[in-house]
Amino acid sequence: MTILDIDAVARRLDGLPGLGGVRPVSMPDTGLAHVHLRLEGTGLLLRVPKQSQMAFGAADNLAYQAACFRRAGPSGHVPVLAAVLEPGEGLPLGALVVEAISGRPPRLPDELSAIATALAAIHAVPVPPPEARPPLRDPADPVADTLAEVRAQARHLAAAGLAPAAMNAVAEELCWAESFAARTERPPVTLISFDAHPGNFLVEPAGRAVLVDLEKARYGAAGFDLAHATLYTSTTWDVATAAVLEPEQVAAAYAAWLDALPDALAAAQRQWLLPLRRIMWLWSVTWCAKWRVLAARPPRRDGADAEDWSASLSDPALVAHVAERVGHYLEPAVISRIRDDWLGRHALTELLAPQP
Repeated sequence: MTILDIDAVARRLDGLPGLGGVRPVSMPDTGLAHVHLRLEGTGLLLRVPKQSQMAFGAADNLAYQAACFRRAGPSGHVPVLAAVLEPGEGLPLGALVVEAISGRPPRLPDELSAIATALAAIHAVPVPPPEARPPLRDPADPVADTLAEVRAQARHLAAAGLAPAAMNAVAEELCWAESFAARTERPPVTLISFDAHPGNFLVEPAGRAVLVDLEKARYGAAGFDLAHATLYTSTTWDVATAAVLEPEQVAAAYAAWLDALPDALAAAQRQWLLPLRRIMWLWSVTWCAKWRVLAARPPRRDGADAEDWSASLSDPALVAHVAERVGHYLEPAVISRIRDDWLGRHALTELLAPQP
């Protein structure tokens, strides 16, 4: 489990305006990628990386995360970035000082529309010209790029111990995805979070949903975010937001998102939503296989930098929860249930089917 030297962190804060003498207070360990420290009386908190989910070194990881917050800032649905503490004493991976959002986890399904509205605001942020997009990822082909991530994660499937029926189902979806990616058409490019599961949102008293985790943002296909917000593997991931959604409820969330987008962008997105849902699920299920394999390994470089899913970096209770969820999502019956989203016939497939 990641242990911070609070005295050393406090000394780092002394160099920031208005934070001298503020002593950080540890918050519960609820995520695999960050530790959070509350800066009492300031309206701010520290986001301290445990690792880089994108396999960056410490400095590049911190710069990327800071850029995520800055780029999504104009949406009005993310915390304000206040300062950056570069890697150094007490913070080998550095930290971001961000606005502390006064809110609670979203209640599903009632507040799915608030999440959809927040995502629509992020997706509607103007995309800068290509030369202004770094350091955020900006793949020439977001579909092929995401499928490449899926392939890399899928290398862990054999070692993850899936049942034959589960392996066969994933293999069928991988075959479909390769065929889909061979198409020449591509969805519009927008700013996306690529980590939009409901547990990463807080809802303020006035009803605004705020996406508080932005470390994987990039320029890509917005349908990935809508899928990540509403797939069974997302809505049952976090204890605080867990809910099993009916197809009609998922369809309503997609409809709310489409309604919140500018008309032209909404029209251009519709035909891509169901295929991107399938690919996002493939990303999620292969990530589960990857985590199951890599969590058993010791920390890389003593946790100094790069991607590291070692279970020893997180609270044992959190690790046990993740292990249980991962095992559940890899069960054949669960995989079959999720695939009904695109192989069955119900409200979701009717809404998201390509329009004649």
